Amino acid sequence: MFNKILIANRGEIACRIIKTARRMGIETVAVFSQADTHARHVRMADEAICIGPAQARESYLAIDRIIDAANQAGAQAIHPGYGFLSESAAFSEACEKNHIVFIGPPAAAIKAMGSKSAAKTLMESVGVPMTPGYHGENQQGRFLKEQAHKIGYPVLIKASAGGGGKGMRRVDQPEDFEAALVACQRESLSAFGDDQVLIEKFVIKPRHIEIQVFADGQGQCVHLFERDCSVQRRHQKVLEEAPAPGMTAQRRAAMGKAAVEAALAVGYVGAGTVEFIVDQDGRFYFMEMNTRLQVEHPVTEMVTGVDLVEWQLRIAHGEALPLRQEQLGIEGHAIEARIYAEDPGKDFLPATGRLYFIQEPSASKNVRIDSGVEQGDEITPYYDPMIAKLIVWGSDRHAALRQMRRALAQFRIVGVTNNIEFLSRLVTCPAFEEADLDTALIEREANCLFPEPTQPCVQVWALAVLAQLLHEQSATDRYQAEDRDSPWHRRDGWLLNSSSHRTMVLRHGECTLHIGIASQGGGWRLSIGNETVEVEGHYRENGKLEALIEDRRVSTDVVMASGQIHVFLGGLSFPVLVVQADDHGMPTPDDTGGLSSPMPGKIIALLAQVGESLERGAPLLVLEAMKMEHTINAPSEGKVTAFNYGIGDQVSEGDLLVVFEALEKPAPPNVAVAIGA
Repeated sequence: MFNKILIANRGEIACRIIKTARRMGIETVAVFSQADTHARHVRMADEAICIGPAQARESYLAIDRIIDAANQAGAQAIHPGYGFLSESAAFSEACEKNHIVFIGPPAAAIKAMGSKSAAKTLMESVGVPMTPGYHGENQQGRFLKEQAHKIGYPVLIKASAGGGGKGMRRVDQPEDFEAALVACQRESLSAFGDDQVLIEKFVIKPRHIEIQVFADGQGQCVHLFERDCSVQRRHQKVLEEAPAPGMTAQRRAAMGKAAVEAALAVGYVGAGTVEFIVDQDGRFYFMEMNTRLQVEHPVTEMVTGVDLVEWQLRIAHGEALPLRQEQLGIEGHAIEARIYAEDPGKDFLPATGRLYFIQEPSASKNVRIDSGVEQGDEITPYYDPMIAKLIVWGSDRHAALRQMRRALAQFRIVGVTNNIEFLSRLVTCPAFEEADLDTALIEREANCLFPEPTQPCVQVWALAVLAQLLHEQSATDRYQAEDRDSPWHRRDGWLLNSSSHRTMVLRHGECTLHIGIASQGGGWRLSIGNETVEVEGHYRENGKLEALIEDRRVSTDVVMASGQIHVFLGGLSFPVLVVQADDHGMPTPDDTGGLSSPMPGKIIALLAQVGESLERGAPLLVLEAMKMEHTINAPSEGKVTAFNYGIGDQVSEGDLLVVFEALEKPAPPNVAVAIGA
């Protein structure tokens, strides 16, 4: 077995590989960009080598720098993970040239499957079922439109060299074809340096089911059954599960046989995934083959008991497959949810920021968390904004769903916008619960998945006030530690010949509440709207806030961060802004008359005129960040008095983009900076 391997990747997959290598007694070398100097995978590895600036093309995609790092460290093999160079034939060839083992398939197999068009032609030749379509070299617009007519609408235009949903458009009628084709070609050329496309029949209500295959260097190949990856947004996976709901033994055997034939046809070695589109009648069609480990591989590991990374290492070292097909089986059901820094309410716009607080559910035989970050780490605009993968196992699908719902309710993140609450709604959505699956599930269940925001209940406001009061007490105690017995330094409401009354102003979303506070005994009496409640409590050693609200005892996480109090209750998170913390009318620190950049990026459009009267929500400019477009809107009625940047300018997070003169007071920004509770 190898003594030392280099991992040419970052984030959770690098950490995942390190865990298996460590268990097998293999030393690991991490590579990192300047943006990842303090990243978790760097801290976990036995060695770490910087390979360049933050931009991936100058670091994680720089083949020469990675090869140099491997030679410098004396690594015998390189694991590419997924993404970056994992499906680069040039990288595989560079490893071979430098006498370094590439832990993946031969370059010839990568090349064969690297072009969707060429792969489909090859698969068709060996009898793998194909979606009706055109995969040829003729790329003239008129010819492609004729092919779409022969196939029959709706059709799907796809980038031949693409992935991740880029360069892909559904077309429902002929008059829309030309515009969609131009858009696909433009996106494909920008993302992959190749504008070739293919045309396929669009399958109505398709399911996305993939087969995990594994082959060794002795010509043996097995499949480790299927994963259902139908639940997607923007053609990217959100939830995955194994086995696929409703899969019959006969169909599983047929799909497994087709996947193995696909792998053998290209002389495959190592881990790969053959992906199929499946219609509602169970007919399946080859879509593509990913010549690498997949993000969702843990669900296969959970139901088969196989460590796929260990298999990768053993086969790359020249060993035979550890198990034969008849020795493999499925036990129970597993579901994976991808925890992302993104805003589902804004078309899943990626988010950046520091992870000031993370609390993961406890790991067990039923719950697994694969993560590349820890509390205090930062989600940057340079790479994929995945925070973690949450994987659960149950004896059947219903048991796995219960595990997932409970685990999501226990997952806490403060510092970046994230999709945890969206995922919680998704796994309780009747369509998903009943396994009514297809790739458009999120769109067709929008009413269930994107409800109006939940307003805080009395308990949420009470917990927020209690957290602020306890923080004030703690701060005063630390400041006056040398004279803590003096009544003049106490913040418990004590007054000579009088009682203490004050007002605290809090805001959640567009709701602002003035809460009256009266001190009594060891607690407080709060006037919240039309209700009066008595509250007392303290922080426990585990960081949870233990509160008694009237006769109800509550123990939950309440995290304070730069004027915001994040209350976690009932599986939801309520960020509450402290507008006024005392009775002296402290000003709200949000009325700056400007709009700042939410993340680093580039200005690509200015949509308003200086001096023009604007309605609230009117688009002002477009910021391109993390390969997506983000529109900055007017926070209220008013006008732009100045744009501080022009089209093409690069901006940093927090840069003042627009000077805006409001006719009404804008809502405050949600800014979080960690402070102790």
